[in-house]
Parts: sequence; structure tokens; C-alpha cells
Amino acid sequence: MKPTLLILAAGMGSRYGGLKQLDGLGPNGETIMDYSVYDAVRGGFGKIVFVIRRSFEADFREKILKKYAHLVPVETVFQELDDLPEGVEVPANREKPWGTNHAVMMGRQAICEPFAVINADDFYGRESFRVLAGYLAGLKGRQNDYCMVGYRLGNTLSESGSVARGICEKDADGYLETVVERTCIFRNMDGKIKYRDEQGNLQTVGENVPVSMNMWGFTPEYFSYSDEQFVDFFAKNRDNPKAEFFIPFAVNNLILSRKAKVKVLDTSSKWFGVTYADDRPGVIAKIKELTEKGEYPKMVKG
Repeated sequence: MKPTLLILAAGMGSRYGGLKQLDGLGPNGETIMDYSVYDAVRGGFGKIVFVIRRSFEADFREKILKKYAHLVPVETVFQELDDLPEGVEVPANREKPWGTNHAVMMGRQAICEPFAVINADDFYGRESFRVLAGYLAGLKGRQNDYCMVGYRLGNTLSESGSVARGICEKDADGYLETVVERTCIFRNMDGKIKYRDEQGNLQTVGENVPVSMNMWGFTPEYFSYSDEQFVDFFAKNRDNPKAEFFIPFAVNNLILSRKAKVKVLDTSSKWFGVTYADDRPGVIAKIKELTEKGEYPKMVKG
């Protein structure tokens, strides 16, 4: 059985100013998700599951899902505040979504095979999907052996300013040991990549250092681990209306407790995404360039 791709599309894109998952950025109005699905299918994925909010289900089905009906099996699951493990109730002051790993937990309704997780609004590149699908295809019948795509830092920088990235450290066998969030990473005038450390001092970091861009691979028992961890997370953050249950947090706990290991997969793909409205023209230009080079057909549709 081919692995499944779980696309996190429940965010409303508040910083971007709209539902950016449905924004047409390709030459013929393609969304970033259209390119992700296209790359995933040709890379070896056999099913797509979207995590969305019920509030925009009709719009999503009309603009997104119907395009893929003849291409690949698709399903939707819903991330809502009250979809929680047994015994956990939503606090009265909670309005903010519970975070990316809570969104992943919604996939348990539709997934029983090795699966990958990506953001809906990030452009990951076809090589990354090929590498990820290949690794997951070898996990049938195995447990606790996960993976993440480690992008080369130099392939994830912005021309508009500094970025924040999770810089990964791995052991001699290529398994993840830690992810350290570094802010204010940029390419200096001399061409070297720099970041500011905790004291505000500039440090140089290598071009090919792996960083996490939220592209993960798991097997189904990860859902049970996540439920267990959410209960603990909730107990510690019950009174914090802004606390979020993120994927790196859950993964790090599994690594530290030695319940699972995470292989860091290398990719030559260049990542780019739309975080703010000002990013939009640059993304349009990059997709146009890839199309003109023949990386993608002139029309990427389901």
C-alpha cells in the first residue's frame, strides 16, 4: 500500500489577510496545494487527506477537492477546538486552535498506513516528496521509525529579510537528536549565512545544515502517542489560552524518551512559502520560473 499525505489546511492565514490555501499563484490560478498534490502523486503517494475547518468546507470542496477526484483518492477531516482525547474539555477562555500536532491527530479518522505531514501553504518541491514517499514505503509493518525532510538551510532563505528556522542536529547514523529554533537567519553581504545567538552575537552557519520545514513522516501509532502527550500538554497549559501543541514538541518528547527515532532525509529541493501578503509576488515568479524550465506542466490541475 502506498503512503498517505496529510495536508494541514485548517489555518485561516490571519497574517496573510485571507484564506491563503485557496489563493491562485500558478500561471493558471493553481494553488500551492495543487503543486503539492501533483508532486505527491508522481512521487509515490496513494491518498491525500486534508485537515480543514468545517467553516470553509463548502468553499474547499468546490475549489480544491473536486479537482482531484479522478487523480487520487481524497478525504477530509476536521480540526475543531472540541475534538480532544477522552476526558479533556475545552476551557471557557479557549478560542485559538490547538496547534499543528492537534491537527495531525485528526488524521486518525482516515489513516491506517505510513503517512507524511505537510503545511498547505508551503512549496516543498518534487524531490522532497519522492524522497519522503520512498522512505515511508519501506516502513510497512514497522513502528516507531519516523522521518523528517531536512532542507539545506541555504535553500530556505528569503530575499526579503531574515527568517526563523529549526536547525537540526543528527547523530552519526543520520537520526535526529535536537532541533534548535534560531531567529534572524540571513545571508550576509559576503555570501555567508549568519544568525544571532542568545546573546545577540552573529554566528556563521553552514549552507547545507539541515533545517525542519514541517515535512514529517510517521506510522499510525503516532496518533496514540499524540493523544497521550496532549493529555499531559493540556494539564500543564489548561490556563494558557494561547498554548499550542506543535509537531516538534511531540517528536522531541518521543526522541528523548527513546520511544521513537527520526531519520533526517536530505533533499535538494528549494523551499518557499507565503507567510505575509508581500511574499505573494515572489512566489508567483518562482513558480513561473519552474514552469518555464519544464519542472511542471503549463497547467497543474487534478
